[in-house]
Amino acid sequence: MSRSIHTTAPQNARAGGKGKKKRRRRGKGQGPDPRIRNLKSSMPRAVPSPLRFARNRALRHWTIHRAWLLFQRKEREREEHELERMYRSMHNACEELRKTSGPGPRDEGFLYRVTMEKKGLFGHHNVPIEYARAQTETPARQPWNHEWTRINSQRD
Repeated sequence: MSRSIHTTAPQNARAGGKGKKKRRRRGKGQGPDPRIRNLKSSMPRAVPSPLRFARNRALRHWTIHRAWLLFQRKEREREEHELERMYRSMHNACEELRKTSGPGPRDEGFLYRVTMEKKGLFGHHNVPIEYARAQTETPARQPWNHEWTRINSQRD
C-alpha cells in the first residue's frame, strides 16, 4: 500500500466518479484556432483593479480631473471661436469682392471670380497631388514606372 503525501482525505468527486459521468469537452478536435490563441496571448489577461484612494486623495484626484476637463473644454471652445472668427472675416472679404465692380469696364463680381480661380496654384498645367493617383485600398503591383516619359503637349 502506497502512502499519500497529503494528510487530508481525497475528494469524492475525483476519486473515481461514483455515479457521476465525466464531462466531455465539446468543440473542434484540436482546440481553438491558432489565430485566436495568438490574439488572446497578446491581450492582457486580467483587467487592472480600479484605483483605491483615501477620502482626501480621492477628492483631490476628482478636483484635478474636473479642472483638467474644464481646461480642455475652454481650450476647445477658444479654438472653435477663433476659427469661426477667421471664417467670418474671409466670408465678409469675399462678399465685399463680390459686390465691388471690377477695374475699368469690368462688371460687378469680376474681382471675386479672379480671386477664386486656381490657375497656377499647383504649378504650370499641374493638378493637386491627391489626383495624381487614384486612392486604393492596396498598393500598386508596380510601384514606379521607370520607362515613363513625358508626352510633348502643344499646351506649353
